[in-house]
Amino acid sequence: MLVQNVALTLLNEIVGGKMASKCNLSALFPIQSQLDDALDNATNQQEKENLVYQYLKKLDDKDDLRIPDFDEGLEWLNTEGPLSFTRELAGKVVVLDFFTYCCINCIHILPDLHQLEKKHSVKDGLVIVGVHSAKFPNEKVLQNVQSAVLRYNITHPVVNDGDARLWHELEVACWPTLVLIGPRGNLLFSLVGEGHRERLALFTNTSLRHYRDQVLLSDHLVGTKLYRDSLPPSLLSFPGKVAVDSSRKRLAIADTGHHRVLVVSSIGLVLYSIGGPESGRKDGNLDEATFCSPQGIVIKGDTVFVADTENHLIRKIDLLEGQVSTLAGVGFQGTDMEGGAMGPQQPISSPWDLALGTAGGEEDNMLWVAMAGTHQIWALFLENGKLPKRSESKAGTCVRFAGSGNEENRNNAYPQKAGFAQPSGLAPAPEEPWGCLYVADSESSTVRSLALKDGAVKLLVGGERDPLNLFAFGDVDGKGVDAKLQHPLGVAWAPDQGLLYVADSYNHKIKVVDPKTRQCLVVAGTGEAGDVLGPGLTESSFNEPGGLCVGEGGRVLYVADTNNHHLKVLDLDTKTVSLFPISLEDAVDSAPTKSSGPCKVPKLPKSASRVKMPPLAVSPGQTVNLELVLSLPEGTKLTEDAPSFWTLSAEGNEWLVGNQVVTGDIQNLSQPLSIPAILPTVLKATEASPSLTLSVWVYCCLAGGGACMMKAASFTQPLQIGSTPRNGSVTVTLAHAF
Repeated sequence: MLVQNVALTLLNEIVGGKMASKCNLSALFPIQSQLDDALDNATNQQEKENLVYQYLKKLDDKDDLRIPDFDEGLEWLNTEGPLSFTRELAGKVVVLDFFTYCCINCIHILPDLHQLEKKHSVKDGLVIVGVHSAKFPNEKVLQNVQSAVLRYNITHPVVNDGDARLWHELEVACWPTLVLIGPRGNLLFSLVGEGHRERLALFTNTSLRHYRDQVLLSDHLVGTKLYRDSLPPSLLSFPGKVAVDSSRKRLAIADTGHHRVLVVSSIGLVLYSIGGPESGRKDGNLDEATFCSPQGIVIKGDTVFVADTENHLIRKIDLLEGQVSTLAGVGFQGTDMEGGAMGPQQPISSPWDLALGTAGGEEDNMLWVAMAGTHQIWALFLENGKLPKRSESKAGTCVRFAGSGNEENRNNAYPQKAGFAQPSGLAPAPEEPWGCLYVADSESSTVRSLALKDGAVKLLVGGERDPLNLFAFGDVDGKGVDAKLQHPLGVAWAPDQGLLYVADSYNHKIKVVDPKTRQCLVVAGTGEAGDVLGPGLTESSFNEPGGLCVGEGGRVLYVADTNNHHLKVLDLDTKTVSLFPISLEDAVDSAPTKSSGPCKVPKLPKSASRVKMPPLAVSPGQTVNLELVLSLPEGTKLTEDAPSFWTLSAEGNEWLVGNQVVTGDIQNLSQPLSIPAILPTVLKATEASPSLTLSVWVYCCLAGGGACMMKAASFTQPLQIGSTPRNGSVTVTLAHAF
């Protein structure tokens, strides 16, 4: 009772004017803390609403919690012009979202704000304003804020307060902070950090009802002009990560802004497009599955693993079966920092990157996960295995390996005591003497190593020795802690060279680190955001590259140039940068459309030979072996510079090949190339005899050098399919001399 009386006295003194002369959060905190304590002890929703009503009535008696207006001359997005508390925002309940776009916690509260916007319109009296208050110098640049607004689908007004003037005047202390403002420009509430969805809704709903009853709300509109509506569509949208399968010469691209995954051939032919253009969360067939801002990606054979970041899931794409499934996560953000449950029952938080690894079992028996949302490194076991100094984990187990969960730059011999700060990129280097997992730890601006034998965490480059200082960033070549990075998002290991490549994202550069000497040097990029190709590596420019991977035995880097919406190729031998061409007929120069699984077969040139074979009698369930025999023009040989390839399709009867365009490389013509087509055991009704079409594109050059040419041909094989299923195979030879 004494505590209650003291609290009431303090509350009355504050709202009575004795402590309310400052119009900043310091004046509000003592008032709201009493309300927060009372709400924590409330037993039902009605009691909570009554407490908030009483709080608002006391605040209404005073005018000295009015906040300063936005400075003149600030840059605004998604509006027709600057907003002011005395004009456009007068008569509105305003939610100010103080954020910086690099911050994972700021990203986490965006769904809360989206939900609020769906429930209450501007006409209802609610306006949400994002106040971008940058942490990194790169984040002060308007163009980069514009990219973030697009990337995170922010449709409410955003002001670029690059010097954080309002932040300082209100004495905001951390990202994210939400501040609710009343219709007279007066402070009402603040919420610090993430995880306040229910209280945010309580404060907002009650404030709107209270001020509507007081006839203080206005239903006028606030002029909006969405930045996204002024931009042309692009084939890629903010690609976050890229991965290569060298054995199949295929790339997998996280087309993050289009909420899809692309699998492309080595020459850019899109073989599969899964998901998009809208976000969603659905497993199933390739043409039905959906993602939400996928980032990390791994491809091995016919399997693609995806960090479905904003769905808080890890997904598996089985290209052979044509299915997408969920391996880990429950579809909403988790707060568990230990794990240990089976994947589909284990809540996780914003997985940002993935890497295949081996731990106490068969090769590649698990996935490493950069769990950006909890600042940790996790393990997802694909088969039975065992982490260092742990008991065995069954297949499907998803568990924390390293990181306390505190956002820190703390290195430690004990993995659970180490601290990461939004780990965003992974690169395994299992070979001795390395034996580690390299981590791009974005918010500490460091690259760290995580030992595979015992989990010890060490600094490789960047940052500083104080584990609590997350502001030790810059752009400096150097050794170890003397080198400086700015929010690196990606790392890639080149085992043949023993070098680590880093996407130094906010410096718009690609750098290389020699782990032996811990020396970090720039490889490509000017240090300024741009989209210039060459003439050399350091004359080329990037814009917040988010991911990269190593190809061609370490001779080539594929870079997801995120804000330029491109995939770029760095040839380390010729020291040049080029665009990676992507061929998707129905999406070039147009917004992406919902794919019906893999994309179309590329068109054959008019000069291509077209061979129609006699009908072939087959049965359901049998395998049709297509034996391809090709002869090159005399004096020529295949060239590696433009890899030759084949595609197998069944136009009009795509069910014959599992609704996919099957493709492969042609590397050797000295012996027949066998291409199997397994017929379904259950047939679909069709009016005409279906056909398989095998098309080939062959790139060859004169053996002595000089002229090169492309040759193409197609073989159409009609099928007479019986009614009785059978096993076995039928072989047909397809021969052609160019």
